[in-house]
Formats: sequence, C-alpha cells, structure tokens
Amino acid sequence: MQIPLAERMRPSVLEDLIGQPHLTASGSLLSQAVKGGFLPSLILWGPPGVGKTTLAMILAKTAGSSFYQLSAISSGVKDIREVIDRANKEQGAVLFIDEIHRFNKSQQDALLGAVEKGVIRLIGATTENPSFEINSALLSRCQVLLLRSLEQEDLLNLLNKALTEDAWLKERQPVFKETEALIRLSGGDARKLMNLLEMVVASSDEKGIEINNERVMAVAQRKMALYDKSGEQHYDIISAFIKSIRGSDPNAALYWLARMIEGGEDVSFIARRLIILASEDIGNANPNALLLATSAFDAVNRIGYPEARIILSQCVVYLASCPKSNASYLAIDEALAVVKKTGDLPVPLHLRNAPTRLMNEIGYGKAYQYAHNHPENFIEQEYLPESISGMVIYHPGNNRKEDEIRQFLKERWKTKYKF
Repeated sequence: MQIPLAERMRPSVLEDLIGQPHLTASGSLLSQAVKGGFLPSLILWGPPGVGKTTLAMILAKTAGSSFYQLSAISSGVKDIREVIDRANKEQGAVLFIDEIHRFNKSQQDALLGAVEKGVIRLIGATTENPSFEINSALLSRCQVLLLRSLEQEDLLNLLNKALTEDAWLKERQPVFKETEALIRLSGGDARKLMNLLEMVVASSDEKGIEINNERVMAVAQRKMALYDKSGEQHYDIISAFIKSIRGSDPNAALYWLARMIEGGEDVSFIARRLIILASEDIGNANPNALLLATSAFDAVNRIGYPEARIILSQCVVYLASCPKSNASYLAIDEALAVVKKTGDLPVPLHLRNAPTRLMNEIGYGKAYQYAHNHPENFIEQEYLPESISGMVIYHPGNNRKEDEIRQFLKERWKTKYKF
C-alpha cells in the first residue's frame, strides 16, 4: 500500500513547516520553547490543511514524550480516561485531539484535571474560534496559537519541494506548465494540494506528464466535486439547495446536499440553514419541521462527518416533503413595518400590570379579562394599541394545518378575523 503524497511530504522538524514563520522562525516563542524542552498545553487554531496535526507531531517528538492521538469525531470520555491512565503510568504524555471543538462540555471537562496536574500536555486542533468553542476552564490552561492560511507562494514552494524530494514524483518527472488550477482548487489547504497533484500525476502512465490547468480541471471534475466554500459557487449551491427544498423536490435537494458534503462544507452551516428554512418556508404548515431541524443541528454538531450526512439527509427529505407556508415569515415582516411606521405606541392600560398602589389607582390592569375564567379559555378583548385596534397582521397560509388555525381564529374572533 502506497502512503499518500500528503503524508510522505509531512515535515518532521519545525523548520520545515511551510507558511507559519511567526511560529517556526528562530527566536519565536514556539522555537524557544522547543529548544528549552518545555512544551505547554496548546490549542492550535487555523483553517484545514495548514499544518496543525504536523505541528503537534513535531512538538511531541521534540518533547520526547509518548504521543497519543484522538479525533473528537469518534472519541469520547472513555477514550480520554484510557489515555490519562496510560500517561499516569508513563509519568506524562502528549495528547493530540483533532477537531477538539467537537467535544461537548463533559468531554472537555474530563481533560481538566490531567492538564492542570501536567499528567498530559494537551494539543488541541480546531478550525473554530476557541473563545466560543472551548470551555473557558480548559482554555485558561492552554496557550492558543493561530496558524495562518497558506498563501500562493507557500503552496508553490510546497509543489517544488514535492518535485525535488518525493521519490515517486522524481521517477514520474512531471513538468509544470501551469499551476493556477492546482492553487485555486486547493483553497489554501496543503493536504488538498498534495492529493490533487498526486491524482493528476497518477492519471497518466507516461513519464514527463505535462501539468496544466486543463488537465488539472479534467481530473478534478472526475475525482472531486468542485466547491469553493469562500467563493461565488458556495452561494450558488446553497441557493439551489434551499430553493429545491422550498420547491418540495427531495431529489434535487439531496443532490445539492451531496455537492456540499463532497466539497467539505461545514455541517453547522448546512444545519443552520435548515432551521431557518423550517420556519421561513414551512412554518405552521408543519410545526414539527422546526423541531426536527433543530434536533438535526444538535445531532450533526455532536456527530460530525461522515455520519452527519445521514442525519442531514433525513432532515432534508422531511423538509422537502412537508407542506409549505411563509405566513409566519410574512407576518413578522409586516409587524416590523407597522412598528417602524407607528413608533412606540403606548400599551393599553388594561394590559399593564399594577404592582404598586398608584398604578392600581390610575387604572393599570383595570377591565382586563382573564381568559381562563371564560368558556373555552377565551374572551374577546383588544390586545393591540388603540390607534391600530383591529389590525390583522397574521394571515394563515393555504394548507391543512393553517386551515385549522384559520378556523380556530374565525370561531374565536367573530369581529376581527374575517378571512
């Protein structure tokens, strides 16, 4: 089995890590710590493919400690405790946790004692802002290091380094004619760059293969879904995704979901959009849609890829197959327009509480009718300010569930709701 190019090119010493001179340069805080043999607990924060895992492995090696690696996607408290037990027996170890932001509070809390006592030196890698995703108690025990996105010059250096150092590439003798497509499709991710280069070179049996933009794009279209999370296509695809669900087409919705999954889209981003859609486009036509979307958001953030795809698929199929209504969405926008137009209208006296004697004397709460004291827990009275009395803001949509709401309101409000 051939080791992937990205793994073969992984640096083994701090000085060879590309694109992070603020961390690796002579005299930097990290280089001084390595030379002094002192390794604090760290949180490595940066985008994918910039060297977080590599840096953790280098630091553990220079520290001369046992190295354990866990993924927050597939590990739990039991796995953490097993490592801590081993570290106790070995009188210390380095524990690297990839995607540590995916650990919940109890999982992060399980690390606290061992980190504080120095039983383990924690190195956590995250693509998310640790201020929001890491418990403050754990964060206070760690030094946060920011890894920067790789620039074009860094990626070109990496390409040239691979050509001159990797035995397989030297044997194949590829020739770079154009590199724009390689750089653009990698999105600043060194791992993606190496994987794509390896696929392009392996796409032909001939030596001296010419690597140009056309060849790279042809291989990429066959091997991977083209998806730029920071570019125009990102917004085009999410637009097509939402419109497919709104249009009640689960087949198209699943296709666009697959495009986002293959492109490495953040599960939280997809799930957030489903919550919004559940209210904006389904609303009270099926109130369970919002409950399912909210549960899906929680579930995918706990589970992560690849299993999150199943949860997202279930939610997408359900939402696409629901009756649709934007009545609540239109209603709140209409209510906001009324507020902007009429300003701060006074609350009617009968709706105000009267916690003091003076308030009671001037009429606060007077004539208020307590709904539960009347048949069917309802009494018709005005709840809007006097100047907009009788205004109807919410108009139920045309679907079975909101037909029931419409009928309920008409039966209760004989004078107001005349839909």
